[in-house]
Amino acid sequence: MEALEIGAKNVDEAIEVALDQLGLTRSEVTIEVLQEGKRSIWGMGGEDAIVKVTPLESSQTPGSDTSTTVDPETATDTAREILEQLLSLMEIEGSIEIIPSDEEAKMPATLAIANDNPGILIGRRGQALSALQYMVNFLSSRKLKSGVKVMVDVADYRKRRREELENMALRIADLVRTNQRSITMEPMGAWERRIVHLTLREEAGVITGSVGYGERRKVVVSLKK
Repeated sequence: MEALEIGAKNVDEAIEVALDQLGLTRSEVTIEVLQEGKRSIWGMGGEDAIVKVTPLESSQTPGSDTSTTVDPETATDTAREILEQLLSLMEIEGSIEIIPSDEEAKMPATLAIANDNPGILIGRRGQALSALQYMVNFLSSRKLKSGVKVMVDVADYRKRRREELENMALRIADLVRTNQRSITMEPMGAWERRIVHLTLREEAGVITGSVGYGERRKVVVSLKK
């Protein structure tokens, strides 16, 4: 992953936006404050804080504790084997297809599960699927002693959810520009917030931020000043 330079009202908010976009935590990045930012006086003279957030080499995924390099094919095959083991332990039948990474869309390789009962793997708001993906990446990284990052999907849930979030984000951006008012979206997980941030990053006239903590964290879409 490449470093991000993000501007926001204050340093903490700029850091949180960058972490959302990277899908990482503070322990997995280095943070450089490029500009502290200034509060405006009577609406004049203020300036945003700017931070540069760089992912650590060993933190491309949870559980990575060395900088050992493993070729992508080996990493993906290992992740597939571990996913098969986890499904077997859960007594869930299903075949797994490897979908290659998409560098242009900045999407890692995907392990797509074909299963007759996808709902049990997706869970409420995709929480079960996110937990399964976390375990696959964590165990793969521990086994290979290197960072492994794959997506885990079933019944095209992530693809459909991504398209839904992109369309929703664009509609909200239009509403913000039309009504000249900020809009706070529903609580989302880190992966979903990242999609919204990336969708609107180059959108004219709006800027995104985040509020709240944990499962209650939300994206705020505001007018760009």
